[in-house]
Amino acid sequence: MGLKKLFASMGVGGASVDTVLREPDAVPGGVLQGEVRIEAGSVAQEVQGLSVGLQARVEVETDDGELKQNIEFGRRQLGGAVTLEAGASHAVPFGLDVPWETPITTFLGQHLTGMQLGVTTELAIARAVDSTDLDPVSIHPLPAQQAILDAFGALGFRFKSADMEKGHIRGTRQQLPFYQEIEFFAPEQYRGLNQVELSFVADARGMDVVLEMDKKPGLFTSGSDSYRAFPVDFATFEQTDWAGYINQWLSEVGGKRNWF
Repeated sequence: MGLKKLFASMGVGGASVDTVLREPDAVPGGVLQGEVRIEAGSVAQEVQGLSVGLQARVEVETDDGELKQNIEFGRRQLGGAVTLEAGASHAVPFGLDVPWETPITTFLGQHLTGMQLGVTTELAIARAVDSTDLDPVSIHPLPAQQAILDAFGALGFRFKSADMEKGHIRGTRQQLPFYQEIEFFAPEQYRGLNQVELSFVADARGMDVVLEMDKKPGLFTSGSDSYRAFPVDFATFEQTDWAGYINQWLSEVGGKRNWF
């Protein structure tokens, strides 16, 4: 479903834009296909450019607490300066690459609470304020990401929430200015453990998986042994028992700290 916005100087005789996605579902590293439909208004307008991109609603830490910020990424220019004649209609097809680091928004057919991500469309018109149009998309996990998530489910962890945070996870292949955290409630057998937080940082060959154990509100620093980052190769990930791997690490750390 497309959303419409009006673009006109002082709101008179403006063009409307409707972005229609052929399929709103994709995976990291995939492509979103669609078209931008432009309906000119009653007056000619000078268009400075047309572009599409992805936009995420991200948490930002400040001295005064947390705030939300829209961050655009993966933007693609579709057209440059042109005169949009009165009454004209245009359909501009596009294929928008989904960066490998794009956060997951959907798992097992369910939207992950806390994820706000979509395709944004911008039609810049001379002498008018640039406006944008946002269409939600669903980003599904890659097979390797699915395997890690399935392992948490097999161990009894329950999904709590997910968010996107501005910043960088050091020691990873991260390129985007933000990252995703997926939080799970711990099952009873890991007594003393409140939750585990999971992050994926992927590229075309593989991904870094980052796990943090949280015994009480707040996160441990990366200098603690309750933090682990390890690479996963997309070509060989099926050779690992991920439930066994994660359980072993949790048990080792919990045993050292007398949590379990």
